[in-house]
Amino acid sequence: MTDTRKAQTVAEQVGDVIAARATASRLLGFSLDEIGPGHARVSMTVTESMLNGVGTCHGGITFALADDAFAHACNSHNRMAVAANCSISYPAAARLGDRLTADCREIYRKGRNGAYDCVVTTQTGEVVALFRGQCRILEGHFIEGIS
Repeated sequence: MTDTRKAQTVAEQVGDVIAARATASRLLGFSLDEIGPGHARVSMTVTESMLNGVGTCHGGITFALADDAFAHACNSHNRMAVAANCSISYPAAARLGDRLTADCREIYRKGRNGAYDCVVTTQTGEVVALFRGQCRILEGHFIEGIS
């Protein structure tokens, strides 16, 4: 197996483990659509229970979606990692029925640190959130015996 294929297989296995453990993500209806080394794509549909007082998708829900994609991306190497710092901006609002997709990509990873950018878009491609997460890589693996 090539190194690229092995890294992809590891990322997929880690994605399965994380998805099985992430009860909050299931509660919110998140779907892991794609995962690879340093990358993840997660989506969800905005429901009525996700709306804020002005009738748009609550920013905390959008943040949770981006954070979920970030978690998958930064853990995709089978090294446990946790968020150290995250920030988000909302250039547009998501609305009831919108299908949101969070696409997260690794931009830096060295030693025990990583940085990731995530763009959240609607089904029409409109950008509704820009998220940057920094992670701290811990000791330990999701799946023992592979790296």
